Amino acid sequence: MSNHSQQIVQKLWNYCNVLRDDGLSYQDYIEQLTYLLFLKMADERTRPPFNKPAIIPEPFSWAQLLKRDGDALEVQYRKTLEGLGKQPGMLGIIFRKAQNKIQDPANLRRLIVDLIDRESWLTLDADVKGDAYEGLLQKNAEDVKGGAGQYFTPRPLIQAIVDCMRPAPGELICDPACGTGGFLLAAYEYISRHHRLNPDQKKHLKHKALRGWEIVDNTARLCVMNLYLHGIDPDECPIRVADSIRADSGERFSMVLTNPPFGKKSSLSIVNDEGEAEKQDQVIVRDDFWASTKNKQLNFVQHVKSQLAMHGRAAIVVPDNVLFEGGAGETIRRKLLHECDVHTLLRLPTGIFYAQGVKANVLFFDRKPASETPWTKELWVYDLRTNMRFTLKTNPLKRGDLDEFVTCFNPEARHERKATWTPKRSPNGRWRAFGYDELLKRDKISLDIFWLRDESLEDSEHLPAPATIAEEIVEDLEAAVDQFAEIAGDFGGAP
Repeated sequence: MSNHSQQIVQKLWNYCNVLRDDGLSYQDYIEQLTYLLFLKMADERTRPPFNKPAIIPEPFSWAQLLKRDGDALEVQYRKTLEGLGKQPGMLGIIFRKAQNKIQDPANLRRLIVDLIDRESWLTLDADVKGDAYEGLLQKNAEDVKGGAGQYFTPRPLIQAIVDCMRPAPGELICDPACGTGGFLLAAYEYISRHHRLNPDQKKHLKHKALRGWEIVDNTARLCVMNLYLHGIDPDECPIRVADSIRADSGERFSMVLTNPPFGKKSSLSIVNDEGEAEKQDQVIVRDDFWASTKNKQLNFVQHVKSQLAMHGRAAIVVPDNVLFEGGAGETIRRKLLHECDVHTLLRLPTGIFYAQGVKANVLFFDRKPASETPWTKELWVYDLRTNMRFTLKTNPLKRGDLDEFVTCFNPEARHERKATWTPKRSPNGRWRAFGYDELLKRDKISLDIFWLRDESLEDSEHLPAPATIAEEIVEDLEAAVDQFAEIAGDFGGAP
């Protein structure tokens, strides 16, 4: 990154700190920055050397903000947000339900004139803009008070998954729970970096290749802006604000990459007879699902399968309960193993997600045509959890920690995989295969499989450092409080 680029990034952070002192959260700051950056770049597009038609109606243009100050600026900014929120396409997504959170007009003026207007953003390298924005998103995820960590998948994990999946030019790639767009961006960058694209392939990648769903307005706008700043300028907005699992969109994709939100139940907010808001558990009923259940995670597994084109490939992050839960869970696993080639499971370590106390895995499978015989021949499992210790602050997950898994996955020739575990020679090997018949014999067809000896349970010498233990205890306690709060909400108590 050049000195000029570093100065811009530092400026963004400095203004963030100023506005935080004025009561804005990271989330609020990033939203306001998103609105103003888009308006400024839209203005730049109408000027040399671009000279493109204006996409912002003149009453809401950047120039209208520049020529105002004080209360008049605050009024104009509010009218601009309201007006653009009613527009179709990308404008409507970015400005949907937008509100001005900057109470001091002087701070708003400084943000517009001193920070954003002084740069020519369209001429900056996409990596500079993208890296700066991604940094703000990560900082927001780390913010304990009201951060959006639940929408932020660790980037090293995303990169490793994409390296295994190897998206290619011409493929249609989807994330039905896209958050701030991490998977979509990683796929875009992988294709750009690993392939020499012809003009038609470049056009397809920028305008047609990516599709995402996000249920939360604020997160959807951050996702759209993240894609835009990284150089993705589609004809139509690739992100839809909707709950993707409610219905089959009818679209089919070559690849699905996703980390659905954690939490087991699907619920709908309603207003009861007393005029009070409450949540009502919902069973998702779809003709294309194998089983009807309230479990949101199991519904996402079924939804991902339904979104795949024939021979399409999927990688989905799932919590442990998806691997062992009975009832609908057993039915779904049995059907998945039979109708798809469920070839790989990555057991993830704890301490890598901003949502505390999560035990998760990555399930890889390919959709196949109807067959009397099961498509899954063997499931290869990589255990990155046993005897592995990560924390968000003192020992965060790095891309290098997943190098052995990507090598074992062997994306170029999966049929040539070799186990690193043997009973006598390599009892600590983390990679081994389990045959289909072996899986069927397991109780409830559980895929929650582990075989390594947990050294910390048997030998005090292998215990982690006291600071690490303390951090893990805090994470577990916070997770327990969240779970009790959810239970209290179910019984009509405090949410």
